Amino acid sequence: MGKTHARLQRVAAGLLLGAAMIGPAHAEPANLPKILSDRTTMAANPLPDFSYAGYGFGTAPIPADTGTVVEVADHGAIPDDGLDDTKAVLRALAAANAVKGKVTLRFPKGRTQITEVLRITRSDIVLDGAGDGPGGSELWFPRPLKLIDQSHDYDELRSYLVREKKYQVEPENNIDYLFSEYSWAGGMILVAPETTRPVSYDGSKDARDPVLANGVSGKQFARTLAVDDTAKLEVGDVVQVQWFSVEGPKSQILKSLYGDTDLPIGSHHWSSPNRPVVVQATRIAAIRGKSVTLGDPLLHDVRADQPAVLANWKHLTNVGIQNLRLQFPEAPAFGHHLEQGYNGIYMTGVFDGWVRKLTIDRSDSGILTDNAASLTIADITTTGDRRAHYSVHVGAVHNVLVKDLKVENPVVHPFSVNTRSTRSVFLRGEAMREGVIDQHSGSNHQNLFDQVTLHVDPKQEKGTWQYRLWMGGGAPYWKPGHGLYNTLWNARLVIPDAVPADAEVAITSGLEGPGERIVGLHANRKIAVSYNPAPYIEATGEAIDAVPSLYEYQLARRRR
Repeated sequence: MGKTHARLQRVAAGLLLGAAMIGPAHAEPANLPKILSDRTTMAANPLPDFSYAGYGFGTAPIPADTGTVVEVADHGAIPDDGLDDTKAVLRALAAANAVKGKVTLRFPKGRTQITEVLRITRSDIVLDGAGDGPGGSELWFPRPLKLIDQSHDYDELRSYLVREKKYQVEPENNIDYLFSEYSWAGGMILVAPETTRPVSYDGSKDARDPVLANGVSGKQFARTLAVDDTAKLEVGDVVQVQWFSVEGPKSQILKSLYGDTDLPIGSHHWSSPNRPVVVQATRIAAIRGKSVTLGDPLLHDVRADQPAVLANWKHLTNVGIQNLRLQFPEAPAFGHHLEQGYNGIYMTGVFDGWVRKLTIDRSDSGILTDNAASLTIADITTTGDRRAHYSVHVGAVHNVLVKDLKVENPVVHPFSVNTRSTRSVFLRGEAMREGVIDQHSGSNHQNLFDQVTLHVDPKQEKGTWQYRLWMGGGAPYWKPGHGLYNTLWNARLVIPDAVPADAEVAITSGLEGPGERIVGLHANRKIAVSYNPAPYIEATGEAIDAVPSLYEYQLARRRR
């Protein structure tokens, strides 16, 4: 009975997805930019459909059904008494894990003290509270992961840091230390399927996922894929489309990633043959003969010289974390890449999940993601005085929507798309200080920064006001900085009054990646944009009023 019900759910999901593109013709708004209206410009500078980012490919509401509710207070947690509540929380989590079907683990109002990692290893579970403001639910984490994490989860990462000699070196500050494993991994709330490996750091440990079908043909940005055999596929299945660098540095997928660029392409794109260079987690919407309709458009062509497979993927689904305040103590910041592990959430191995309505105070990183897809991360505020590494980190993921993020704390990378991130979106985020955009090296491509606001502080050098807006990172073996079709849309820069009202500010980058689109970048001062290598630029200095948000414009087109 359970299998039959699950299969019917998958079929229904597939039918809804298959119908998502059907709708009547509609009138376009006036004064569209050329990249959305001029056929020649559009053909030369295509835009992916970013609207598939988020839970349910951007169109499904986040579930409201709480299922069985397990109250943490019923298992011995006493908020605000100054004592440790970890054992009670773990008892409540065990009780939630014993529930069949949907379950909500609910935290009480007040402060609940936790000094061990909370591991979420099942689907259909929500961690919920009474809100992230006064009178809400606060999870108090007084100790860092460096002290409390006794697992072997990050041994592979630790070995990688040693092998690659990853040291933070700042002679002027007498710093010469090995990177911390918690700089970009780990969280006080860890979401991961049992016995999975979120990220590969050692190619010798790589093993290909079981192949369900071999791709035969499919066009980039289309949703249909011809395969050799559908016997192992069902409508509603979640699978990964995986592209490998089958011919090393001469692989066609690298040209699809970066175009005809003269920039050197790092060896990590092909040096681990069992690790896909591009991964697209999606759901099968329909099957007709040997033609498969996917839940979202293909990232790349599939053809004989650019092969791809449909692979099995071990993952969780319908995991949510909401209505909470994550609180960390006052503690020193030892520096970039030396974080001690005051990390809030590490969400890995999830398809269709969410994190929403959280305040995260004094974290090293608020939310980290890896090996996940179709996540909505919404209404997050990061605060505090300790300099953080990330606010919300989008890494090795597909179709992740980060919406209405407010970054009030000092952060090295307030908005970041990291290695192997694809078609993910930062929508209406605001960085209140040191606003920069991080497109981290490692085949990240087709990502969107949409209607973001960045508070910046230009400096005058040799009589010219300047600010470096794009501050990408990453090692040479993962360069270039990004692949094709990363897009900045209608971003607003807030420049302080210290810069004269009649000044022109040079907005610059380092060496980034090919195929960038910069549309509607504007500020409260006159700006001139310099981006390397040359991008597509339109409407610098003015907002695109006809399309304030590219994501929402594309989503409205799909809905109609």
